[in-house]
Amino acid sequence: MSISITSSLLTEPVAAANSSSTSAAARTTQPTTERSAYTVTLTEAQQVYQLYNQGQQVSQIATSLQLPESMVNNYLGIVANAG
Repeated sequence: MSISITSSLLTEPVAAANSSSTSAAARTTQPTTERSAYTVTLTEAQQVYQLYNQGQQVSQIATSLQLPESMVNNYLGIVANAG
């Protein structure tokens, strides 16, 4: 499972600072609209937590990640009743 994250920061070119010969209009820069996207790869345990926090049941998580339910329970710290 990968999640794309887009940076909300805009980058600005650095203007010439402390230059008395440059007019104020020339020193003013406009931010660019170019944004970088980053990809984060989650571990298996993190994927389980993510899906569980989204409201999926253990059986649904196990099916979607192709894991045994016992492993999903283990990641979530759920102990089966001995009975």
